[in-house]
Amino acid sequence: MRRPDPRRALAIARKEVRHILRDPFTSALALGLPLLLVTFFGFAIDFEVRDISLVVHDRDHTRQSRQLAEVFSSSGYFHLARDKADPARPLAQLDAQRASAVLLIEPRFGRDAACGREARAQFVLDGSDNARASAVLGYLPGIAAAAGRRILEDPPADPPALRTRFLYNHELNSRWFVIPGLIVIVLGLLAIMLTALTVAREWENGSMELLLSTPVAPMEIIAGKLLPYAGLCLIGAVFVYLAARAGFGVPFLGSHALFALAGLMFLLACLSWGLLISVATRQQQLAMQFALVTGLLPSLLLSGFIFPIESMPLFFQYFTALLPQRWFMTAARGVFLKGAGAWELAQPLLALLIMDFVLITAAARRFKTDLEP
Repeated sequence: MRRPDPRRALAIARKEVRHILRDPFTSALALGLPLLLVTFFGFAIDFEVRDISLVVHDRDHTRQSRQLAEVFSSSGYFHLARDKADPARPLAQLDAQRASAVLLIEPRFGRDAACGREARAQFVLDGSDNARASAVLGYLPGIAAAAGRRILEDPPADPPALRTRFLYNHELNSRWFVIPGLIVIVLGLLAIMLTALTVAREWENGSMELLLSTPVAPMEIIAGKLLPYAGLCLIGAVFVYLAARAGFGVPFLGSHALFALAGLMFLLACLSWGLLISVATRQQQLAMQFALVTGLLPSLLLSGFIFPIESMPLFFQYFTALLPQRWFMTAARGVFLKGAGAWELAQPLLALLIMDFVLITAAARRFKTDLEP
């Protein structure tokens, strides 16, 4: 069996580099698209719920009831909407979707608060969007405590309570959580799409038969196809990293060398994934469709980017282990926000290494069947 020759792999790589240089669309796609998407979605995706439209039905009209409404307004999460509903139908604006929440302040609210009795007010929230409703409910304990301190002239001392401290993201800034995940999604999809077209394009153009007639081994073709696109994606990753640090102020607490190593292993897995699609389909249109279906939807829904993997059913928790995006998501967020080292990231790195070996081997074996008559 002929041993792989690095010189033949480099010759294939040089050929692919010339094709990339002759095709400005590929270069723009690899360098500009990640930066554009991360910047656009970095501003668009925000898990913090603000500007909640709140209608106040004040049936008490006392100083205490007005102070309660002011506490909601000054919290920064709610803005008071004008109450145009019939007093007999306090939830009319909620039903008509002109408001997201209604605050009902009962009569005798101020008198009960002044006398130290239970002052009654009801907060009604639109629960059709459970994620938004859950976030809003998280604001209420702090607002209730602030209202108690403001309304009561002699508020009772706070009982002993468990103090909460947030590590790694003290302000709970959602962009610090979103941007590293977007880097994973965008770079992974781009890597799959770039190599999904490379072999299929040569089959459609008729140049693959000439390549197969040369004494080039399958692994040499694989290496030659992967190297130029790996370098191109790494340059795109640098642009995205600079945008995350300079444009969004995302902290980076870990090792740049470890992040580069994990990124390279992740890109190799995605590039090999795309190359396997290209070898199997041999048609650019079909390869593009497979790349989008297998690269985009699982990455968004099953990588931990939006939905926690721990909350998924057990089957899907095991299924996500087959996705390189899941492991690099853990590594990227760990290095960016936690300063995780190689020992803490041993499991994601090992998983990416195994995927590199499996996907490259699968692509080479599929190539081997093409080389044989």
